Amino acid sequence: RDRTNSINLIILLLSVVFLGVSTQPITDGRLFSIAVGRVQHLHLLAQRLFSDFESSLQSEEQRQLNKIFLQDFCNSDYIITPVDKHETQRSSVLKLLSISYRLVESWEFPSRSLSGGSAPRIQISPKLSELKTGILLLIKANQDGADLFPDSSALQLAPYGNYYQSLGADESLRRTYELLACFKKDMHKVETYLTVAKCRLSPEANCTL
Repeated sequence: RDRTNSINLIILLLSVVFLGVSTQPITDGRLFSIAVGRVQHLHLLAQRLFSDFESSLQSEEQRQLNKIFLQDFCNSDYIITPVDKHETQRSSVLKLLSISYRLVESWEFPSRSLSGGSAPRIQISPKLSELKTGILLLIKANQDGADLFPDSSALQLAPYGNYYQSLGADESLRRTYELLACFKKDMHKVETYLTVAKCRLSPEANCTL
């Protein structure tokens, strides 16, 4: 009973943080809609930042960066995710939520390097934090007492190599390109997983990707 009461209290507190003060009933459908909307905003923001950065490069710089950078070599690739859309569709709601949580969490530290300068960049870290809170709330509401994160310290991924050290101009350019490309890639993944998980709430819905 104590464990159940604790979980209920956590859900209530997270609801206040994620939803704010509201008279509307808290439902899985509403929580999913908010979470999907927030990750869609982050994905669009990631696409915009990456596009703006590419536009600032010389054509030769773009060609070289596209040539040397592999998008399957991101910091978050240590997180096991579905290999294709078919596996995504077969995955349980709880699995998709837990993967999404880990992906968002993996950007808490690197996002600090994306948060300087323009107004859109300043939004990244707080919006990631809000999204993480929302996904955790959905996990708490959907799990059956299982501990999905038995060793939370193991989920803390290292920063992107020596990104935060002093780098030469060319190396710094490459690292910025890598960071933005990986951020865009991971936000696309989270958007896909949350959209499929939300679709599962309706038994008659067609959740084909």
